[in-house]
Amino acid sequence: MIQTSPDQFVKGILDGNRRMIAKTITLMESSLAEHQKTASMVMEQILPHTGNSIRVGITGVPGVGKSTFIENLGIFLADKGHKVAVLAVDPSSRRSGGSILGDKTRMEKLSVHENAFIRPSPAGGLLGGVAAKTREIMVVCEAAGFDVILVETVGVGQSETSVASMVDFFLVLMIAGAGDELQGIKKGVLELADGIVINKADGDNLKAVEKAKRELKTAMHFIRPESPAWPIPVLTCSSIVQDGTSKIWDTILDHHKIFKASGEFLQRRKKQSLEWMWTLVEEGLKHRFQNNEKINEKIPFVSQQVENEKMSPSAGAEKLLSYL
Repeated sequence: MIQTSPDQFVKGILDGNRRMIAKTITLMESSLAEHQKTASMVMEQILPHTGNSIRVGITGVPGVGKSTFIENLGIFLADKGHKVAVLAVDPSSRRSGGSILGDKTRMEKLSVHENAFIRPSPAGGLLGGVAAKTREIMVVCEAAGFDVILVETVGVGQSETSVASMVDFFLVLMIAGAGDELQGIKKGVLELADGIVINKADGDNLKAVEKAKRELKTAMHFIRPESPAWPIPVLTCSSIVQDGTSKIWDTILDHHKIFKASGEFLQRRKKQSLEWMWTLVEEGLKHRFQNNEKINEKIPFVSQQVENEKMSPSAGAEKLLSYL
């Protein structure tokens, strides 16, 4: 079997070769030590060719129409000549570890567009709602010349907010009339939003959408935006109308322009790099912990002590950590 060298991966990415981009992402997602070593070498080489895209994270409750919204926005951008990468994170089964990976079938038109690339990735049980390697995959897509990267996440939840730490614009999609217009505030998701969009603003739903918009606008007065230069807008759109999401893109561009001019864009990217590093440190420590022979020998005894209430969970954890 002929192995692909790091240089071949890098050349394929920089040439925009779809097959090699997909192959690189598969390499990044592999847990094999050999693959991770090659992936790390590829990352180092493509890093200077990155940073020229707008990264948009899109989240929302199930049923809000994320896939339809992304396809509408993606086609609008791709038709305008943008190269659009969609990283769609599918929920993994907690029992089997498998995932449906059905995003290509849910975005039929966009998946065949010459300027678009859709990559579904299993969330792998991570709390953050984004795949373990989403950051690396974004970098690969940037190096391949994609200037807009859309990250679709599993759904809204307390831990979902990790996506906000890796994008330039964090968009929260909501629907009217479901009784949860203000639900996101409780979860802290709206505090991280750069924009809130009420989807499905069409037909008989228009009245409910306008009511929800007023309520959300009022609620947003109680949330301090990240930047004083950017009050968080509450917008409406229809994802079933051609170019129905175009005004959302205009808002994202306005945000990009303001943050670039103030230097906040660069600061956010620097902060993201540091957060990425510490996330990898945490993952690395967890991996080393799980693969430590001495710890594995002690786990059954300590577990039994905790189960039989002869040792508290905190004391058990401290005991195992002391062997690291």
